[in-house]
Parts: sequence; C-alpha cells; structure tokens
Amino acid sequence: MAEALVRARSALRAYLLIAGMWLRASLAYRASFWMTTVGNAVTSALDFVVIAFMFLHAKALGGWTLPQVAFLYGTSGLTLGLADLLVGSLDQLGRRVRDGSVDTVLVRPAAALAQLSADRFALRRVGRVTQSALILAWSLDRLRLDWTPGRLLVMVVLVVCGTVIFGSVFVAGAAFQFFATDAAEVQNSLTYGGATMLQYPPTVYARDLVRGAVYGVPLAFVNWLPAMYLLDRPDTLGLPGWYRFASPLAALVCATAAALAWRAGIRSYRSTGS
Repeated sequence: MAEALVRARSALRAYLLIAGMWLRASLAYRASFWMTTVGNAVTSALDFVVIAFMFLHAKALGGWTLPQVAFLYGTSGLTLGLADLLVGSLDQLGRRVRDGSVDTVLVRPAAALAQLSADRFALRRVGRVTQSALILAWSLDRLRLDWTPGRLLVMVVLVVCGTVIFGSVFVAGAAFQFFATDAAEVQNSLTYGGATMLQYPPTVYARDLVRGAVYGVPLAFVNWLPAMYLLDRPDTLGLPGWYRFASPLAALVCATAAALAWRAGIRSYRSTGS
C-alpha cells in the first residue's frame, strides 16, 4: 500500500512538472493563447445554439424542457472538458507509437501514463469547460431546484465521476492505439461523440442505444441517470432506481478497465520497428 502511494505521488509530481512546462510555453504567447481559448469556447457554444433553435419550434424535446436539456448539455460538456484538459493529449498516442517517441517516455524514471497525459498540456481547452459551466449555471438558475444535501452531493459526484468516466475512455482508447495505431477516431467517437449524445435526453434515442450507454460503455452514468434524480424526472428507461446513484460504481469499473487496458498496451509495445 505504501509503495503504491509513493508511485502515485511520483506520477502526480511528473504530471504537474510536465504540464507546468507546457503551460509556461503556451503563456509565452498570450495573444495566441487567449484567441484559441475564446475560439474553443465559441465553437463549443455553437452546439447549444443548435439546441436552442430547436426550442423555437417546440416546447419540449423528448419530454424535456430547454432548461433541462441545457442541464444535460452543461454537465456533458463540463465533464468531457475536464477530462480532455487533464488527459486529452492521449489521443495523439498513435502518432507517437508510429514515430517511436514512446521509447523516450519509457526510459524516463516516471510513469508513462503521467508523462503522455501531460505532454502538450493545453490550457486553451479550458474554453470548453468555461462555456459549459456557464450554460449549466443558466440552467440551474432557470430550474430553481430545491438544493437538499442529497442533491448537492449527487451534483458533486456527477461532475467528479463523469470526469473519471470520460478520462477512463481516453485512457482505454489510447491503450487500444498500441495495437491499432490509427485508431484515434474510434476513441473520439466514444469521447466527443459520446458527449454529444449525452447533450440530448435519452428519450430521443432508440432503447437499444440507451442500453448500450448503460451496460456497454456506461456513459449514461455521466449525466442521464443522475439527472433523473436531480431534476425529479420519472424513469422512462425501466432501470432499477438505485442506478441513479451508481455513478461512483460506474466510474470505478471504468477506471479499473482503463488501467488494465493501459497495462496490457504498455506490455505489448515493441517500439516502432523501423
């Protein structure tokens, strides 16, 4: 146990040192940094503009009102944005496998996952986080929820566990690139594509797709299921009631699966071969 804590502390230190180096480098060109950050926020906001236009012609979408859909949009974008900020650089692992630069990472006295996650750390990604947080704040203001201790706890758990789930998908997708080096788009379909799916109510999707988001890649635990409790919505999916509070369990399963996948990927790596 003590040895595991030492390794975790060492990995965190390596991550912070590398991320700090890239952060200082990006802030050396402040105008470029702010333009890209604002650009990311504006680009992300266009997704919500599309949703808002839908409500010009309808009062509800799949039985969900605009503030409720905005809640889904905000929580989906916030959790994906945080995961992307922390470990989003892993989607470039396939390129590093092809050019052999992973070798350099493996000979350093620090955890490979920490090094590769922090590589090219881009604070400009905080634009998505900020924009999603603003939409979430607007939705909560319009919804006027009764913030009981239970709701506050579930809301905090939603953000933390949603970030862990998306982060685990990033890690597992990166591990897959050790075996299929051109698989970045497969990873993106589950991260960015999954976040787009979660922006809309589960009632607009086919039941089989919703089951896949519950029992396959458990993205439904990011916001769909907790939202049913937070927004006091009836369960239209036919799932057990305790699933609304099972985000920590889903996050633990995802993190464990991602860790095993990463370990298998690292062990299978045999350099570029060129």
